[in-house]
Amino acid sequence: MSQPFRTPGEAKTHGDHTREKDDAQVEKAHRPDAMILHEIIRREGEEEMRRTTLALALSAFSAGLTMGFSLIVPGVLKGHLPHEPWAELVLSMGYSIGFLIVVLGRQQLFTENTVTPILPLLTERTFGALMRVVRLWTIVLVANILATIVIASVLAHTDAFKPEVREAFAEISRHTIEDPFWTTVIKAVFAGWLIALMVWILPATGSAAPFIIILMTWLVSMCGLAHIVAGSVDAYYLVATGEIDFAKYLTGFFVPTLLGNVVGGVTLVSVLNFGQVAPDVEERGRADA
Repeated sequence: MSQPFRTPGEAKTHGDHTREKDDAQVEKAHRPDAMILHEIIRREGEEEMRRTTLALALSAFSAGLTMGFSLIVPGVLKGHLPHEPWAELVLSMGYSIGFLIVVLGRQQLFTENTVTPILPLLTERTFGALMRVVRLWTIVLVANILATIVIASVLAHTDAFKPEVREAFAEISRHTIEDPFWTTVIKAVFAGWLIALMVWILPATGSAAPFIIILMTWLVSMCGLAHIVAGSVDAYYLVATGEIDFAKYLTGFFVPTLLGNVVGGVTLVSVLNFGQVAPDVEERGRADA
């Protein structure tokens, strides 16, 4: 039997309201597409670049100190767990603690900033936008590294932890500087890639965000990859204890890791992921003009 004809001014039927309710629920449950993720991260990047120098520096310094837990927790676990193959899985989970606190606490971490400010830059493509990115990167990186030097020095020169735990710190830290220059670069590319991917997908994860943070950073640790901030705590711990000199810190860790993290974060995630939404961004820009 055909439905009765209804003019635009007539009231909607119960079936119409049900369909509208279903459509609204489907829309709410639908995963955000790449354009939505891009827009969320782009706006976050613009907000970060508008922050004052002091606010950025304090947030980044806090993040650097917090990343000390990515050495402290695995070191404490290593000092108490048996020397079994499965123990490495648990130790790598401890590495995630610093990242979890930093990301959920909205502190400034350099590797996150290989994505968030780059999207506004790729959208605007102006010299002013480039200078804002350089300013943000410089402030955050310097504050992150200074804080890792402070926390590593505290761990090396105080008796806050037992001797067996401090030996575990040293054993973990040696892995940071054991590879040749270009091997470290490649490992850092993968680490930058994973962390930037984490930043890209976090807006779509909702309440699962802590699990995603733990999973992605656990992979960084399990694969022995190089992260500029977490690894700086490890590498400078060896400097503070006199096991290596500062030149080794720079050439064996800092320079190759920074290079790889930037390439992994900017090129493999920001640029490639931006490519899939670039036509929509260009079309929106023309419409706004």
